[in-house]
Amino acid sequence: MVATTVHLLRHGEVHNPAGVLYGRLPGYHLSERGHAMARAVADALAGEPGTTGGSARPRHDVVAVIASPLQRAQETATPIAAAFGLDVGVDERLIEAANHFQGKTFGVGDGSLRHPEHWPYLRNPFKPSWGEPYREQVDRMLAAVADARRQARGHEAVLVSHQLPVWVTRLALENRRLWHDPRRRQCSLASLTSLRYEDDRLVGVGYSEPAAALLPGASHVAGA
Repeated sequence: MVATTVHLLRHGEVHNPAGVLYGRLPGYHLSERGHAMARAVADALAGEPGTTGGSARPRHDVVAVIASPLQRAQETATPIAAAFGLDVGVDERLIEAANHFQGKTFGVGDGSLRHPEHWPYLRNPFKPSWGEPYREQVDRMLAAVADARRQARGHEAVLVSHQLPVWVTRLALENRRLWHDPRRRQCSLASLTSLRYEDDRLVGVGYSEPAAALLPGASHVAGA
């Protein structure tokens, strides 16, 4: 059997002082902490101790790094590709989900929910009615995974995408319903959802957080 792993990586923290739903809007780049998260993932995959400490780890066998065309995903992919001497590929299928509320703040107070013209977009959370259907996200993501798996056959590939597409893809692969409570997603910033294949058969789904020490509130939780 030929073992292949495709890692779905959520991008790092984004500089977004206005707190809008930036979606597919251009110009949203990683924050300083987001860049540190990307470097932490690169160190973890390359087997380096990393800036957050710890001993050297096994080096992963990454032969392809492919990212969503959005700036935050490209910036997250860059140090990983550099660690393995690779170029960053671009795949439109890894892009963020389309969302009616893109560019707006989302909330009841001063957010878009206080305006009745937006209410019809909330009528069906199972699809969802406010954006790209979950099933369409899964289909495009799995097509990208299939191509990456063929490209990296016998090795590992890293696909840099966004929280919702990564999460619904995992739900689909685990035969769970696609509609869900966003607060329960297991897909933190700069996390890896790792799909393990033997030949063409999915044999396992793993999850890890190489940049956990850099997540907002991590130092407080750790008591540092």
